[in-house]
Amino acid sequence: MNHNESDAALVGWTQGIYALHALSLVVGIVGTATVIGAFLIGWPSLLAVVLNYVKRDQVRGTWLESHFLWQIRTFWYGLLWVVLCGAFVFFTLGIGLLVVWVPLIILTIWFIYRIVRGWMALTTRRPMYM
Repeated sequence: MNHNESDAALVGWTQGIYALHALSLVVGIVGTATVIGAFLIGWPSLLAVVLNYVKRDQVRGTWLESHFLWQIRTFWYGLLWVVLCGAFVFFTLGIGLLVVWVPLIILTIWFIYRIVRGWMALTTRRPMYM
């Protein structure tokens, strides 16, 4: 496989990973799950993160590496914020439920933004800048 063919294949993988994340978002929006729940524990996003790690060495040093980092960070930072929100509710003995929905709504919007922005940059063959 020459350089152009391998680049095209890796772009296809990256498209597929964005598609899996987007599928999780859609499931969260139209299904009974929340966007956050579907994104962090739904099989499409979990599969997407696994694929990010499996294919990561193949994109190292290319413009696609920035997309892989973008996708991986979106998942892990989202998980971190959910854990922090859960800890807040736990340590406030449930009183935090009154306000924890605000950061969770912001996180939902952030997930959507990150997937849309990343995918748009990929389709125009631009790297992601953190």
